[in-house]
Amino acid sequence: MELAWSSDVLLAFALTLFAGLATGIGSLIAFFTKQTNKKFLSLALGFSAGVMIYVSLVEIFVKAKDALVGEHGEKTGYWLTLAGFFGGMLLIALIDRFIPKANNPHEVKSVEDVQQAQLQQNDIEAERLMKMGLFTALAIAIHNFPEGIATFMSVIQDPSVGVAVAIAVAIHNIPEGIAVAIPIFYATGKRMKAFKWSFASGLSEPLGALVAFVLLMPFLTDTMFGIVFAGVAGIMIFISIDELLPAAKKYDEEHSSIYGLVAGMAVMAVSLVLLS
Repeated sequence: MELAWSSDVLLAFALTLFAGLATGIGSLIAFFTKQTNKKFLSLALGFSAGVMIYVSLVEIFVKAKDALVGEHGEKTGYWLTLAGFFGGMLLIALIDRFIPKANNPHEVKSVEDVQQAQLQQNDIEAERLMKMGLFTALAIAIHNFPEGIATFMSVIQDPSVGVAVAIAVAIHNIPEGIAVAIPIFYATGKRMKAFKWSFASGLSEPLGALVAFVLLMPFLTDTMFGIVFAGVAGIMIFISIDELLPAAKKYDEEHSSIYGLVAGMAVMAVSLVLLS
């Protein structure tokens, strides 16, 4: 049993690290791509939302409910599941509420924003740009912390579900990396410095995983697991509705976001059947 837990924990940390550091990919796209492939971006963001919504409602919420109902009975267990689910939504909503709009990681950036920043460079002091980039990095780090807990707990419960969650989180972290890299690059003129800050902003996800491991794992009863897992479902549904779908529609071309959403759900559904 110890070996199995050890293997799951290592996989959970590895996948959470992968998801968090996808912010670095965003900075590379900002530096080396001249134009955003809006159709692909819309498709990818829709796909990520589809994966998150499907796995949250069909797998994670159901498993949380089963654990809590088994421990506390049908009525009490279901109420506890709902409390965890909407508690997760409330947590991520509060984080968003206290992050200024300009630095909010839910404000998705495209490559064209880099060019716009360059045009504005003469009008905006480098110090202000640098401060903007650092605040954005901090905002993303705060925002990604509960995502790290969500990814880690998903892998611990079901590695096949955890892999899907990690991939979906990684996709949605890419535009966040762009948001950090843009102002820092134009404040300093140094790609490497901007890349490092963008990369570092994703480290809060494995930090969230570490907190989950240290604080939650030792007390992981069926009740604790059910409430936390229901909260994970709430966090991912909120992210999908508040961030991914609006961003996908923003860059939509010929219903790409909807096709991506359906494809994400379909791939998730088929993979869960094949891996079960």
